[in-house]
Amino acid sequence: MTIWKRQIYRENKKEERSRSEHNLVNIQKTHERMQTENKISPYYRTKLRGLYTTAKADAEAECNILRKALDKIAEIKSLLEERRIAAKIAGLYNDSEPPRKTMRRGVLMTLLQQSAMTLPLWIGKPGDKPPPLCGAIPASGDYVAKPGDKVAARVKAVDGDEQWILAEVVSYSHATNKYEVDDIDEEGKERHTLSRRRIIPLPQWKANPETDPEALFQKEQLVLALYPQTTCFYRALIHTPPQRPQDDYSVLFEDTSYADGYSPPLNVAQRYVVACKEPKKK
Repeated sequence: MTIWKRQIYRENKKEERSRSEHNLVNIQKTHERMQTENKISPYYRTKLRGLYTTAKADAEAECNILRKALDKIAEIKSLLEERRIAAKIAGLYNDSEPPRKTMRRGVLMTLLQQSAMTLPLWIGKPGDKPPPLCGAIPASGDYVAKPGDKVAARVKAVDGDEQWILAEVVSYSHATNKYEVDDIDEEGKERHTLSRRRIIPLPQWKANPETDPEALFQKEQLVLALYPQTTCFYRALIHTPPQRPQDDYSVLFEDTSYADGYSPPLNVAQRYVVACKEPKKK
């Protein structure tokens, strides 16, 4: 977004907000006069109808400006992600430069937290339903994750056991129906070739509990959740769904070291909670 376009947006937003606030003040003053006179005359009824109509139009105009701003932010984030992927690919095939050092654990955890916090909140128009990959809504059956997308990937560990890890998509082959993904914790050193059934795309939008509660996992639902301060997903039960847009899930991880088989409640962001297709343990 160029400087002059940003300036135009700010001026438009300021103008819409100023007009809206002025109209809301008029509505409040009109109600106060009605209370003072203790009557609703045809004059006040007509005036209020006009004021409320204007207020509705102002709110819709301001909402449209905000939606355009959100679209622009998403566009900028997409461009930055494309550049990051291009730089990563260039680094992998550039033999003239020394290999990069593995990212420190603390830095990686901070980046994952920032990714969860900046996940956009889905805001639909009245009557719109949340799309696939919003909150708990899974991807469509023919969905193919793009390079750079974060996914939960089921891989074989060093000891031979299978586990779900946080990974980044490198590519997808339509000929073999398989993904190539990098373990997020290995800075691209550990690459896996996996079938579609071993990949679960992560949410691309947060669901708003206040407007779209059906797009969230519900209490006692079985999920895969990223264990705090790790890059692995484990089975868990939803303890408490988010109550506000900025809230995390509270989950109970399966843990045999506890008498009831579950850990105390731990918070996990919407970004890192996906459906678990395996049956619940009895």
